[in-house]
Amino acid sequence: MILAFVTVAQVRHQSQHLCHNGSMPSSETSSGTSAGRPGGRSSRVLASIYESVGALVGEGAERITFPVIAERAGVTPTTLYRRWDDVDALLEEVAVAALTREGESAPDTGSVEGDLTAWALAIARDISRPERVRYLRAMVAARGGLEASCPVTDRRHDQAREVVRHAVERGEKTPSVDQVLDHVIAPLYHHVVFGLGVDDAYARRLVADVLAMVR
Repeated sequence: MILAFVTVAQVRHQSQHLCHNGSMPSSETSSGTSAGRPGGRSSRVLASIYESVGALVGEGAERITFPVIAERAGVTPTTLYRRWDDVDALLEEVAVAALTREGESAPDTGSVEGDLTAWALAIARDISRPERVRYLRAMVAARGGLEASCPVTDRRHDQAREVVRHAVERGEKTPSVDQVLDHVIAPLYHHVVFGLGVDDAYARRLVADVLAMVR
């Protein structure tokens, strides 16, 4: 099953902007040449790799390695080793493309309660979809140790900062960015990864709890 939500547009966006451990992915292709113009061979190769990872995760593959991905994508393992440090890095890159939407901004409803509620509901409904659950669990399982940062959580941090900034500009009492992440966003991901229930009522309760901290 190919997970169609990883689009070519997302591939291009991620290949241009995504950092892993502070560095941009290499622009080399299997031929060792630099990446071509958008829509060229480099984009097609990257799209095939992304789709192959999505298919393997969607099928519940027990072991995802560079050789397995390469065979599915029709490229050489060297292509993958040149571009990514390890499978963890590749899974994170694909996860960002799958779990966040290009150009996605935090809601601006006119109140911090409305913003947090709309954002929490959107995340809860999205990451609890079966294909998203598989991606999250695969990404966690692929980690071999502690990481300095994670692109998915980095994106959520930026959005939380945007919500807090809007609230401050409106003169509202607002939880801090860390409070939003620790008490709203992190519990949602925790529940999904560990197979616990995530629904609208749970997302709304998390928002109510974090707002109670500053009222």
